[in-house]
Amino acid sequence: MGTPFQQQIEKAAVLLEALPYLQQFRGHTFLIKVGGSAMDDPGLVRRLLRDVVFMEVAGINPVLVHGGGKAISAAMKAAGLDAEFVGGLRVTSDEAMDLVERTLSREINPGLVQGIEAFGGRAIGVPGNEAFIGERIVGWSQEQGREVSLGRVGRVTGFDLSKIHAAIATEIVPVVSPIASERGTLLSLNVNADLAASALAAELKATKLVYLSDVLGLMRDPKDESTLIHSLKADEVEGLIADGTIAGGMIPKVRSSVEALRAGVGKVHMIDGRIAHSLLLEIFTTEGIGTEIVQ
Repeated sequence: MGTPFQQQIEKAAVLLEALPYLQQFRGHTFLIKVGGSAMDDPGLVRRLLRDVVFMEVAGINPVLVHGGGKAISAAMKAAGLDAEFVGGLRVTSDEAMDLVERTLSREINPGLVQGIEAFGGRAIGVPGNEAFIGERIVGWSQEQGREVSLGRVGRVTGFDLSKIHAAIATEIVPVVSPIASERGTLLSLNVNADLAASALAAELKATKLVYLSDVLGLMRDPKDESTLIHSLKADEVEGLIADGTIAGGMIPKVRSSVEALRAGVGKVHMIDGRIAHSLLLEIFTTEGIGTEIVQ
């Protein structure tokens, strides 16, 4: 026999499914990297930030690292600068770096902080060049068959985590932009946001590293969502790269994920940020909805 309170009972069942995960992860740090087209939809961003506030209230320590590729390209176009990429990395002149820094640290970052605060959470923007120390890298041009300069582009080689640790200790969500301070010159360097996120997760020994983008996860056939790989072991990654299952921009993301796991990160998740509440569904339900990478 049905009950007039059936809907409420079903809601309670959902909450109870989350209970063991809430108990397990209380006090743990989750590194969440936000990027892809999910960043371009204000409605999706609001839902994501509401999920982040839920995690914070539940006693988890979320740390956000964000990208901003399309916004940067739009800013460069408006300034009359051409966007050039080598091996998936944006060639960044001094003039372009000013635009990158302004877009990331003065537009996207404050917007995410304000979004968290709008749902009653507490957040602080941390410019990446106050947390990441970096060095320049070069790119490989397939057309020219040689290494080429990328300008002000770098990788993370060190950290100053005082602001991030202080925020976590006081239950404030740090929102970090992917910029590094060049060792020696202190000039700002443009860093791939996926690689910045994995480096920070490894340094923080995060329990989880979560990539939110605009794909379901890793798929054996990118055109067929039914081929989603739900779980993957780190030692299977190179085989999937060799057979072409993992290709293009996914290769550095997945390889850096494996490095993070070996450095002490508990688990890596790759999920579709376009799905409402995908973050909560992946973390707090038995089934999950994306790809997990484990040791």
